[in-house]
Amino acid sequence: MNKSLIATTVAMASAVFLTACGTPPQQTNAPYYPTSQTGYPSSFGFIESIQVVAANRSTGPGVGAVVGGVVGGILGNQVGGGTGKDIATVAGVVGGAVVGNKIEQSNRVATRDVYQISVRLDNGTYQNVQQESLDGMQVGNRVRVENGHVYRN
Repeated sequence: MNKSLIATTVAMASAVFLTACGTPPQQTNAPYYPTSQTGYPSSFGFIESIQVVAANRSTGPGVGAVVGGVVGGILGNQVGGGTGKDIATVAGVVGGAVVGNKIEQSNRVATRDVYQISVRLDNGTYQNVQQESLDGMQVGNRVRVENGHVYRN
């Protein structure tokens, strides 16, 4: 009984530690501008910069590893008896977590490029907006920012 508790604890700890082995979020070299804190439905300003940045629609890493670890632990627990059962459970957790993480990575949506538009608003603050098209906008254009989208005036 005590060995099963230890094996289960090790299995769960392994799954938790493996979830931390994900890919860190991508960082861009885009300049940081403080965003506007006003709640206006629309604001006006000028485009300061336009950058192409990578955007990823997928969720963070870890779900596949956790699910794989749990399933692997359950399956490993069904094999053998005594010490062999404990070893099979731990191996199932680790193997399941690795396989689950690989499956999750292969099912991720590919990274796509979007435009990060930095707008200097008339009140002196900056607002960064990411959108998929420029619609002919260029740096220096007078624009309106409304509902998280930039429109040319």
